[in-house]
Amino acid sequence: MDALDLARWQFGVTTVYHFLFVPLTIGLGVYVAGLQTAWHLTGKEHYLRLTKFFGKLFLINFAMGVVTGIVQEFQFGMNWSEYSTFVGDVFGAPLALEALLAFFLESTFLGLWIFGWDRLPKRIHLACLWAAVIGSNLSAYFILAANAWMKHPVGYEVVDGRARMTDLWAVLTNSTALAQVPHVIAASFVVAGGFVIAVAGYRILRERGLGLRPERSRKNGHLARTAAGDATTPMRRLPDMWRTSLRAALVMTAIAGAVVAGSGDLSGQLLREQQPMKLAAAEGLRHDTAGAPFSIAPGVEVPGLLSLLAAHDPGATVQGVDDIQARYEKTFGPADYTPNLPVVFWSFRVMIGFGMATVGLSVLGLWLTRRPRRRHGGTAKPVPGWFARLCVLALPLPAVAIISGWLLSEIGRQPWTVQGELMTAASVSPGVSLGEVAITLAIFTVLYGVLAVAEGVLLVRHVKAGPELPPVESAPAGTVPARPDEARLTPTLMY
Repeated sequence: MDALDLARWQFGVTTVYHFLFVPLTIGLGVYVAGLQTAWHLTGKEHYLRLTKFFGKLFLINFAMGVVTGIVQEFQFGMNWSEYSTFVGDVFGAPLALEALLAFFLESTFLGLWIFGWDRLPKRIHLACLWAAVIGSNLSAYFILAANAWMKHPVGYEVVDGRARMTDLWAVLTNSTALAQVPHVIAASFVVAGGFVIAVAGYRILRERGLGLRPERSRKNGHLARTAAGDATTPMRRLPDMWRTSLRAALVMTAIAGAVVAGSGDLSGQLLREQQPMKLAAAEGLRHDTAGAPFSIAPGVEVPGLLSLLAAHDPGATVQGVDDIQARYEKTFGPADYTPNLPVVFWSFRVMIGFGMATVGLSVLGLWLTRRPRRRHGGTAKPVPGWFARLCVLALPLPAVAIISGWLLSEIGRQPWTVQGELMTAASVSPGVSLGEVAITLAIFTVLYGVLAVAEGVLLVRHVKAGPELPPVESAPAGTVPARPDEARLTPTLMY
């Protein structure tokens, strides 16, 4: 093992960890903005409750994403100076747009949204959240455009051993980027949808198990006691609040899943033209094959399906790993141009399998919670208890699916950092030693482990606590009423 191996491990570990927060932030931001928009249009209080509840979860996740994202840029200079030297003139533009335009837009208006409750007009306050959401999606676009350039470099020329950008528009409208952006953003909505589905399922189970038992006050840590000393102040229950949040997440997940499938089909066609080795590795296809089969699992194949998916022609030829290796050796010289086949092969299947399971769960949920026709009463069906438990258990599925997709995308490109131009072995910093990388890898691993525990504790604590519900207007005789400041509807904690 040398510095290159550890540098790759460090970048992989920190990037996967950071990527856990990015899709949830993108999708959950849109979801929260949709809830606040519904409250603004309808005035229904449960939409406001849900906005504040999921808004806190969104902010916890956003803060963690910002902290872990800072490390990514430093790594380019620390461990990958040769890579930075080669791509700097190209990467500078999209990354500058991401930082100066998208991230500043996102962070500025998110701050206004956090501190603008009861201070800004409702429309302005809502517009601030939507501006922040637009900023986060723009940020994703610029970063994905830079990443797409590594897979399919366009709009540049190599001068004195460095890539020099000649056409910014070509970089931003790269065909790979135009397919990758909707695919990743839609997958982010699936991740956020799966998260909300799990939270709503848990809250439904909790309410059914505990009834209307009030929870300990988060402000002063005590329960309001009756004169008898054994009862508590009743809390007003907002009808169908969790069913509403569950249905909204189910709809978002199902629609986003369809977009993921469509954009994935386009990405597959581009892989055949631009990154044939990645496509061959994902299918374990060793030789050029006309009418190539799609491998569901080792030994289980569907004839002609890979050619149909990759070229929309069941008889089309798909290149194989061994033949591509021979052609690359003639073009670029002797080297191993084959990525890690088992990782790429199984990442592809985990991505598809877990992603389809999440979307299938959403479709099943929409059917189970549908509203019957009026001639059958028209009453909304309650969420079955077994389905609520299934929602909670399915929480990891979309996150594992999107991480597997990232592994497929990045490991499948190896041994290139920039396809056809710069190999990974030539990208590492020449002055970094094995010991230095080992120390920083150990530090980041421990630090990120602590951050993961902190994130988990905050999320779990907030989900268990639930939204703040106001006391009923008329408390039973003998009950000590809550203080007015405890009954306010303004958010607490991170607001």
